[in-house]
Amino acid sequence: MKNIRDTNIPHYNLTVPPVFSMSSRLRNASSRDITNSVTHFILLGFPSSPEGQLLYFGVFSVTYMLTVMGNAIIVCAVWWDQRLHTPMYIFLGNFSFLEICYVTTTVPNMLINFLSTSKSISFVSCFAQFYFFFSLGCDEGFYLCIMAFDRYLAICRPLHYPLIMTKELYTGLVIFGWSGGFILFVTPIVLISRLPYCGPNIINHFICDPVPLMMLSCSEDTTTQFIYSTFNVIFMIGTFLFVLCSYLLVILAVLRMPSAASKRKAFSTCASHLTVVVLFFGSVMVMYVNPGSEHPVKMQKIVTLFYSVITPLCNPLIYSLRNKEMMAALRKIFGSEQITHKL
Repeated sequence: MKNIRDTNIPHYNLTVPPVFSMSSRLRNASSRDITNSVTHFILLGFPSSPEGQLLYFGVFSVTYMLTVMGNAIIVCAVWWDQRLHTPMYIFLGNFSFLEICYVTTTVPNMLINFLSTSKSISFVSCFAQFYFFFSLGCDEGFYLCIMAFDRYLAICRPLHYPLIMTKELYTGLVIFGWSGGFILFVTPIVLISRLPYCGPNIINHFICDPVPLMMLSCSEDTTTQFIYSTFNVIFMIGTFLFVLCSYLLVILAVLRMPSAASKRKAFSTCASHLTVVVLFFGSVMVMYVNPGSEHPVKMQKIVTLFYSVITPLCNPLIYSLRNKEMMAALRKIFGSEQITHKL
């Protein structure tokens, strides 16, 4: 472990890189034999003493268990309580299950690395983590759009909502929410994984992030850099603007409601959704949609930790504590009343 820490580690900027960001480092690539000789990568994670690594292991183990348990409770509540078998809660149940999958792509490997001295991950495992983590991250963005669209229809078009949000439509939206990210991220994963890697193989991060992976490549591929940067900007800004416009229309419709009780209920639901939107998109955009910024490595890890670990931990609290129907379902689950699941 001492040799790893003493290695001269380049400063990785995890923002979307302009095409020239790697040119100075890769100008010497012509003197190398451009072959893919890297069989594994080293994820430095959070370097510290052995005692510090054990402390990190304990903290993130508890965080991971609470995240899985909290989101699993919401999934169970939606599944068991017939009153929650509506499009809004079906989307919320799928979103919570998505969060479980999302944190599972990175946290278990991070926990293993806290107890490991080599901190290595194979080439295939690294790119598998990269693909699943960012595909599920895209799916999370899609689900936030779907949930915003559902609230727009329910509040702005209440009379037409049952006719528009049919079982066929919300089933299709659920399928799209799960598959969209996996389809879209095929191109970036194929392009980046086919770059030649001949060393070094040290990533100063706790996940296999695409930007430091591209920086470790022995050859400069401006096409891959451009495609990845364009993909990030279009996806994140596009989904964020869609959500923002949807809730802007919702807020305008709520303000026109004559009943104060209806206003409070609508604002309570939208406030929960908007909180999650701000937490997720805010932290992601800080890292990936600001090419000119220079984030210290420590700050890069903290921000990544925020949207990949902390946000999924907070979501169950955000959605349950501000929702009377969800709180009633949770009381039913943990109360003395028996739940009968009707097939």
